[in-house]
Amino acid sequence: MSASKILVELFYDVVSPYSWIGFEVLSRYRNVWDIDLKLRPAFLGGVMHGSGNKPPGLVPNKFLYMTKDLQRLASYCKVPIQAPSNPFEAMFEKGSLSAMRFVTAVELHSPELTEQVSRELWRRIWSKDQDITTPESLQEAGEKAGLPADQLQRLLGLAVSQEVKEKLKLVTQEALNHKAFGFPLIVAHVDGRPEIFFGSDRFELLAHLLGEKWLGPVPQETGSKL
Repeated sequence: MSASKILVELFYDVVSPYSWIGFEVLSRYRNVWDIDLKLRPAFLGGVMHGSGNKPPGLVPNKFLYMTKDLQRLASYCKVPIQAPSNPFEAMFEKGSLSAMRFVTAVELHSPELTEQVSRELWRRIWSKDQDITTPESLQEAGEKAGLPADQLQRLLGLAVSQEVKEKLKLVTQEALNHKAFGFPLIVAHVDGRPEIFFGSDRFELLAHLLGEKWLGPVPQETGSKL
């Protein structure tokens, strides 16, 4: 990392559609703002439990609002989100523990592919209404992300190893140490202090803190480069 670049960490879980929006927008700004973006795959279920939070989707009126809000935000940010046919089952019954262990294995042993593997898992659950819990589902996501067959099999095996389980717990605890109560959690390290932003709608404030310009969710479309 360049000494001039500001470290920005993104804690996320592929079960969270708002995390997908935050992930795509920050990925677009990686070469626009003077930042070093570090992806931090973690387990949202652990953060919810550890912080004592409850999913807002369990409140009927909030669920109705979030469904519409997510559609508007996805359209604005140009992220192809299409809610699964049974969001409650996908998010709360099936969950994402096996998926995030797989992403953690990729991050530990093939970090250059973390971004694409994460994106393929989001596409499965939040665009194609497909499973992300079975080994077959994880294998298909890995194949579409470009993992060679032998490397993919090794990573699928590592996903159930104690090393990976402990790493996922550690990163999830790091998010809790930053007082996380949900995802996405953005941590910008400015002047030796971590500055915390929750959600995928605080980019104007993040830009202000970084001394950068917010050019909208798709900065390339402005024709401007900083």
